[in-house]
Amino acid sequence: MKKLLLNFVVIMVCGFYSAMAQKQTVTGKVTSAADGNPLPGVSVLEQGTTNGTVTDIEGNFSMSVTDGANLVFSFIGYKNQVVPVNGRTTFNIALDENVTELTEVVVVGYGTVEAKDATGAVTSISSEDFNKGVITSPEELIQGRSAGVQVTSSSGEPGSGMNIRIRGTSSIRSGNNPLYVIDGVPLSGSDASSSGTDVGFGSSSARNPLSFMNPNDIESISILKDASATAIYGSRGANGVILITTKKGKGKTGVLNYSSSVSFSSITKKYDLLSRDEFLDGAESLGADRSAIDLGADTDWQDEVLRTAISHNHNLSYGGSGNDGNYRLSLSYLDQEGIVKTSGLQRVTARVNANKSFWDDKLNISSQITVSRVHDDNVPVTNNSGFRGDLLGAMIISNPTRPVYNPDGTYNQPGVDQLNPVAMLNLRDDYTNTLRSLGSFTLEYEITKGLTFNTSLGLDHSSSSRKAAYSSDLVAAGIQGVGRGGYLDLAENNLITENYFNYQKELGSSKLNLLLGYSYQQFNYETKSLLARNYRTPFVDIMINNVSSATQFLANTSKTKDELQSFYGRVNYDINDKYLLTATVRADGSTKFGENNKYGVFPSFAFAWRLSEESFTPDAFSDLKLRLGYGITGNQEIPNNLVYQRQRWSDYGFNENGSTNGGTLGSVAFENPDLKWESTSQINFGLDYGFADNKVVGSLDFYHKTTNDLLIQVTSAQPAPQPFVWQNLGADIINKGVELSLEVVAVDNESSSWNIMGNVGYNKNLVKNYASITNTGEINGQGLSNAYAQRIANDQPLYAYYLREFQGYDSEGLSVYAGGDVQQFTGDSPLPKVTAGLTNRLRYKNFDLNFFFSGMFGQKIYNNTANAYFTAGSLAIGRNVDGSVADSGESPLNAPDVSTRFLEDGSFVRLQNFTLGYNITPQNSDVVSSVRLFLTGQNLFIITGYSGQDPEVNTNKAIDGIPSFGIDYTPYPRARTITFGVNLSL
Repeated sequence: MKKLLLNFVVIMVCGFYSAMAQKQTVTGKVTSAADGNPLPGVSVLEQGTTNGTVTDIEGNFSMSVTDGANLVFSFIGYKNQVVPVNGRTTFNIALDENVTELTEVVVVGYGTVEAKDATGAVTSISSEDFNKGVITSPEELIQGRSAGVQVTSSSGEPGSGMNIRIRGTSSIRSGNNPLYVIDGVPLSGSDASSSGTDVGFGSSSARNPLSFMNPNDIESISILKDASATAIYGSRGANGVILITTKKGKGKTGVLNYSSSVSFSSITKKYDLLSRDEFLDGAESLGADRSAIDLGADTDWQDEVLRTAISHNHNLSYGGSGNDGNYRLSLSYLDQEGIVKTSGLQRVTARVNANKSFWDDKLNISSQITVSRVHDDNVPVTNNSGFRGDLLGAMIISNPTRPVYNPDGTYNQPGVDQLNPVAMLNLRDDYTNTLRSLGSFTLEYEITKGLTFNTSLGLDHSSSSRKAAYSSDLVAAGIQGVGRGGYLDLAENNLITENYFNYQKELGSSKLNLLLGYSYQQFNYETKSLLARNYRTPFVDIMINNVSSATQFLANTSKTKDELQSFYGRVNYDINDKYLLTATVRADGSTKFGENNKYGVFPSFAFAWRLSEESFTPDAFSDLKLRLGYGITGNQEIPNNLVYQRQRWSDYGFNENGSTNGGTLGSVAFENPDLKWESTSQINFGLDYGFADNKVVGSLDFYHKTTNDLLIQVTSAQPAPQPFVWQNLGADIINKGVELSLEVVAVDNESSSWNIMGNVGYNKNLVKNYASITNTGEINGQGLSNAYAQRIANDQPLYAYYLREFQGYDSEGLSVYAGGDVQQFTGDSPLPKVTAGLTNRLRYKNFDLNFFFSGMFGQKIYNNTANAYFTAGSLAIGRNVDGSVADSGESPLNAPDVSTRFLEDGSFVRLQNFTLGYNITPQNSDVVSSVRLFLTGQNLFIITGYSGQDPEVNTNKAIDGIPSFGIDYTPYPRARTITFGVNLSL
């Protein structure tokens, strides 16, 4: 017995010392892989045991573990990470965000909601899923990322305007872009910078009003698509709502982040123009005198105008948080060169975002301030230049045998019909400076448990100045010998106050949420313009800064004020976490409408049934929710002061003899008290689903929306006391379609992951009950005065093509048209039937890879560039053309009529974005907590049958203010961009 007891004691002692020998103390720090901020409260557990600890407020931990054990790190909102000890004593752990968990809360109008409780069609896109690379505006971040959302840039120019269509195009004349709300401040939607005045080459559009924002400051973007989600914004929600939420401070201690990148951009596709010998042979075959057009040089005019552009981007931010608030300060600088020489954009943006709580969190004060200065270097690329062309038109048609310079060093400028593109670039100066500030101040007070009051004040101010001067040395119509300049100033102040109560109450197994509020918004808009001519000096640096060097002037000013007053309410009722009800109503009063229709009322209702909570739902579904919604929203995006009697200024300009006209009071506009809101009703049926513990999730939506009481400008039958009148037409615009989104977590383990995200949307657009006919889509070129390509008419889609049907050439090389030389509907539309996006996001150890494809299908593009320049007649008179013209069989006497000859399929698939990254977590650095190196490619390749430079194009070819869509006319070309960059967290 004693021997047995002795043996037991020896075994226990040896075991104790053996166990003590295998135990070791480990320490470390846990941070967020996304921004390097320390994570307090992370659970650190020795796998298979109850031995564990949690990180402190600095993210640090210390514990004793067995050698050879595995440590499990877990934290809400982040992916678990298992790390073997393997004799190590120090660990620096960076946890990846769990996207599925983070997107459980989405931003909606005036608040947030858990994704599982959302009753409307809402897409939330986090910063992790944003498009990468050189991004100048928020729309580019989400291009192709949401089903049914079409994002098209008007050109490839830095800072160019963007067209966004959510579930189709709903209006003829009023705005079709969505409402943007940044941290609770709705933007006005008007231009924040001056457009280009026509000084002889046509007019140009204003730059993107959202380019003042630094994309690196944005945390997430929510897209509200159906009326049940957008009706809370009433008269401004007909085209959808995009809610932009900016980043806030994270981490208990201040964290400094810095990122820097350099990008190289080049044209993706040059025009296939004839070389010197091809040009001479082709022109001679069409009857041109070879000796007369051979000027002895060999000039590639595209190389003279285009370049490889180099851009720089720098972002610096500092932020942190505590128990009673958070803060974040950021400063960014972007210098983006355009691929057209001398063009570009420089932007400096500073931002402060701060939140502070008082009185045991009963009072919360928050403020956001953004100040941005944008400098645009403009070039003469316009929307509607005549047959002489703008910069790019001149580049295309210039004789390749013509030298750039004369022997004496001056520019070779034969005449106003043969513009020299290099002279156009260098004998001018044109730039825009825009200063924009956006700020909001919010107080939220908890009156009693569950009842809060929120009041906020927001201000959006922008001031923009555009100056352009063209030297008298430039040989161009209206400029040669006199010089010409344009000076435009624009200022806008948008003031808004929001005041609302929010009440939340649990009623047994049900939850009630009530929202009741009042909003007032004021828009003040002021413009000043000055056109100058007959300068005393040919030097543009003097001309642009000293307008007094001119002797002829035309001036014009305008000042407008609009007001919008709103009352709104919303009820959310959750029964047993199964049945979700939402009802919304908003009443808007606007000074844009007459006394008889000053206010509009916009209601909505939505119901959702969480089928996954029902016992009869198969276990295969981890989530299943049925949604049904209906609502009415409005559109008030029309010019100011259309309903009150007033006098208006007549048009003004320079006469051919150099004198001026205008400046006198002209026609009178009469009262229009019955003018009212354009309204859109929409019904939505949706299904949200999830399988395999939500490793496969997605949604399916069907919608039908109808816009009526269309606001449109109608030309008055003459003689009349006014040239036009605004009316509500009884026609309808119908958009109906289906949207499908899918996300699959294909791989998810410690060392690797693979997420696949795809979306596809189908939309059909149709105009009904339209009693009139409206032409749009102006086509420019020699012999094409008053030509158009599109028509709005009953039983046709918006902007339906109305063309001659081209059937080839006859034996004389003249065009043959079906049904004679008459225009008719072709059955084609510039609006895509299908939009799609596909994203793959992969990770292996420290490497990550993200690539994204986008596509549009079923749309047609009218190639006005080819119509204006790529004809046998152009080649015969010594203008260059593309390679298809010389052997086309067309006669040089053939008229370049508007026809299906120039209508092409615009479908495409584009590799929009490709990013490869490598993440480093320094083990023994007290300064740098994380490093990320990345390589990004944008617009790497495109698959399309379109012959033009790029099928994703939309030159503004409006007629009498009626917009067009899908017309290509010498747009600023798109670029392929490669970016190298680094992100540091300190």
